[in-house]
Amino acid sequence: MRILSGIQPSGAFHLGNYFGMMRKMIEYQENHELFCFIANLHAMTTVSDGQYLAEQTLDAATTFIALGLDPERCTFWVQSDVKEVSLLTWILTNFTPLGLLERCHSFKDKVAKGISPHSGLFIYPVLMAADILLYQSEKVPVGKDQKQHLEVSRDIALKFNNEYGQVFQIPEPEINEDVAVVPGIDGQKMSKSYNNTIEIFTEKKQLKKKVMSIVTDSKTVEEPKDPDNCNLFALYNLFHQQEEIDGLRKKYLAGGLGYGEVKKQLLEDIWEYFAPYREKKKELMENKDKVREILKEGAEKARTIAVETMKQVSQKVGITY
Repeated sequence: MRILSGIQPSGAFHLGNYFGMMRKMIEYQENHELFCFIANLHAMTTVSDGQYLAEQTLDAATTFIALGLDPERCTFWVQSDVKEVSLLTWILTNFTPLGLLERCHSFKDKVAKGISPHSGLFIYPVLMAADILLYQSEKVPVGKDQKQHLEVSRDIALKFNNEYGQVFQIPEPEINEDVAVVPGIDGQKMSKSYNNTIEIFTEKKQLKKKVMSIVTDSKTVEEPKDPDNCNLFALYNLFHQQEEIDGLRKKYLAGGLGYGEVKKQLLEDIWEYFAPYREKKKELMENKDKVREILKEGAEKARTIAVETMKQVSQKVGITY
């Protein structure tokens, strides 16, 4: 089965990126045909600094590889290195009803958060559809907030196929309910857009600052606490087995446990969990030319599929390719 997913290089990767997408992608390379890309074109909807975007794209690649993604066992590339995705995006815009995009809640949410409501942000779901359909993806792991965009991709593919016959594979979403939404330090979904993230690779002093700032209620140490409505407890769950989670739950309900104690434990959990990957990350950052070559080879592999898809699409719509 062909699995596809991408991640934006719009800032340092955080726990939400890792548990919501990256770890699952790394696992998929074991038994599936994995296509994984760095979505730098998507990142342009919020990042206008060209040098920063270029640096973050390379940082994203080194982070993914350091965490265990193996370019020999998957197809790993930078989105913009396969130019066919831009052509397909334009073609698909002509099969996308305006009302379909107007109903997308992500655009409204981002504008409400202060992001400029430009055209790129509005047609973001069409570019996402092009990413998915270009590589004939069968399954696309997404978070709950991206499920609607996947449905848009399916609607566009069905409309195109109804017009011209079977061209695109209709993708299926996969949502891991357990980690679909990782809370940030303020309780909202962890996101760079909300400035509420806990980064994977950071200095311990900075990590401590972030963990200690996780929002909790105002209950005293003595009072019983609600683990099911606690951001701190939700993050703790990511790093522990069920027996340990159950033990902390009992302590919450019994009272006598301070949030500060749990935060100290979470700090050590995060630091130790990612410790084996820090040295690998450092090595990769010291050999950036090797990383660039890996990405170039990945783009060439991805383009073999993209070209075949575009031959069909171009023939159907009547443009030279």
